[in-house]
Amino acid sequence: MEAPEAFQRSNQTSSEEEAGSSLFHRVLEQRLLRNPDEEMKFLLQRLVVIAHLPHCPADRRAVGVYYEKLNQTLQRSYPGENITGLLLLYPTCGLHVLECSSEVLTAVLQDLSKMEAAPQSGLLERPRVLLVTHDAASRLFQHWGWRELDLPVTAAATLGEDQAPEPTEALVSQVLTQLLRLGNHLLTATKVHTSKASPEGVMEELPEKLLVPQNVLSQLLQRTELLTPQQYLQAYHTPLHLLIDSGHVFGSHQPTTV
Repeated sequence: MEAPEAFQRSNQTSSEEEAGSSLFHRVLEQRLLRNPDEEMKFLLQRLVVIAHLPHCPADRRAVGVYYEKLNQTLQRSYPGENITGLLLLYPTCGLHVLECSSEVLTAVLQDLSKMEAAPQSGLLERPRVLLVTHDAASRLFQHWGWRELDLPVTAAATLGEDQAPEPTEALVSQVLTQLLRLGNHLLTATKVHTSKASPEGVMEELPEKLLVPQNVLSQLLQRTELLTPQQYLQAYHTPLHLLIDSGHVFGSHQPTTV
């Protein structure tokens, strides 16, 4: 999914980098033009992923502890590249927002692919990529944290025979809007609290009205157009080849065939 506008740091670049012709270097050049005094070590990536959780509620804490350890391992592997975000564990599904470097993002997606291939791991099941934002302008979260949410399971909007399901784009937009509001709330709450207040303390006070409804996540997890982590990695690393007259990509014989 393409990031909405609201969701949009390198040491001094060498002469070779300044002369680079890749998309990375062009984006870096534009950022340096906009913010010449800013030091950018890496382009900030944002990942939003959703997944089913095992049926046993006690397993939710294992998910939070797992990602705490994984983030610590990745921080040691990529020192100086902060990982921020939020992991929300609902009774039946999880929502994870991660802000990091491209290397960390790839490592997390690869780890999710392993989970998908081994559902018996008992952690996340059938994960789906909701959003990947490359070169995000700023962080939405100042820390990384997780929380178990013991919210009542609100019934999904019951669809009658004359009601059509909400488009995937509308559901994704709803999730991202709520995440933006939640991020702004956490930033404000952190500033208002005394210096003795820990990020964990702020996390314990998340207003329910700012949380993405569980039924929205459940609906999205049923949408086949959302890519699995493995599918996303394959698409991201596969070169794009267009055969204009092949009849498969807007060819002259079948102009509407993809």
